[in-house]
Amino acid sequence: MRTLHDIAALREALATHRRAGRTIGLVPTMGNLHAGHLALVAAARRRADVVIATIFVNPMQFGPNEDLDAYPRTLAEDRAKLEAADCDLLFAPDVATIYPRGLAVQTRISVPEVSEGLCGGDRPGHFDGVATVVTMLFNLVQPDLACFGEKDYQQLAVIRRLVADLHLPIEIVGVPIERAEDGLALSSRNGYLDPAQRALAPELHRTLCGLRKALEAGEPVEDSLAHGLARLREAGFAPDYLELRAADLGPVGETTRDAVLLVAARLGPTRLIDNLSLTLPR
Repeated sequence: MRTLHDIAALREALATHRRAGRTIGLVPTMGNLHAGHLALVAAARRRADVVIATIFVNPMQFGPNEDLDAYPRTLAEDRAKLEAADCDLLFAPDVATIYPRGLAVQTRISVPEVSEGLCGGDRPGHFDGVATVVTMLFNLVQPDLACFGEKDYQQLAVIRRLVADLHLPIEIVGVPIERAEDGLALSSRNGYLDPAQRALAPELHRTLCGLRKALEAGEPVEDSLAHGLARLREAGFAPDYLELRAADLGPVGETTRDAVLLVAARLGPTRLIDNLSLTLPR
């Protein structure tokens, strides 16, 4: 596996593969890789001739009081994991390479509607940062396909809308959530949890499973969500939101069948997110 840090070398390496007619799969990450990231690499490996992962902790998607400085940087370990996963290229630029004129004057991409509410409501500007850096990576790599995890459900919806609205010739592949044996969705931020919090964290997924069962049985939505929020608070979480949306993140209506439960909640300073798809009864 080759590791590249500058744009010219990246373009030269990819041009060689493109001239040979090879398809290219992209896996964008912020590093501190776990099994969920490696599932993205495996999904790209099954679909493309060449797999390129990127590691870039994107300052544009962090708010002023978020964990940009504390976010784990583990490049050596990540390189070893990617190599073992049969990744072909790693692009790991620094901030000056991606934003040479600085963030204050950087052109930004905004995806309306689907970015609003949920994590977009709790983290203003977050999805502008995601959409901007992903668009830049799409431009730099020009992949045939790109793989994103379904744990970040709203992020995946934002990227799908971006690709559709800008008519980008890229297939977006959503990859199912990887979970620990106790149900906790894998996340780079799980490492922030202390032992007591880690033992409690799976209650987030258990709450969603209970809500899915109730909603699929026809229980009233408002009552079910209120019960779920109370259960999380009693367990020690500080919920940011718990919502039921249509699968496309639109509002749930009388004819909605495919839906998704989405939650974000804090344990101490750690913000955890999860989601669960369900089918509403007629």
